[in-house]
Amino acid sequence: ITLFMKGTPDFPQCGFSARTVEALRAAGASKFHAVNIFEDPEIRAQLVHFSQWPTFPQVFIQGELVGGCDITMELYQSGELHTMVKDALAA
Repeated sequence: ITLFMKGTPDFPQCGFSARTVEALRAAGASKFHAVNIFEDPEIRAQLVHFSQWPTFPQVFIQGELVGGCDITMELYQSGELHTMVKDALAA
């Protein structure tokens, strides 16, 4: 599980990143890799082209783009995020 976000999980620098961290943790992702896009402008610029997703945060699970905050929240509310996290941690 990798989260490309603004800030860090302990100090998110936007509300969308904070909500995404909360959803991941609530779904059981006690450990995940977070990348602060403010620390590397090249990652910030290139990831948008790679993922074809224009905004941050961006959640990747098992190498696949899940989406941003809204999609992550929808998956959390439906219970699907918990299953995705559980499967990723078991892999």
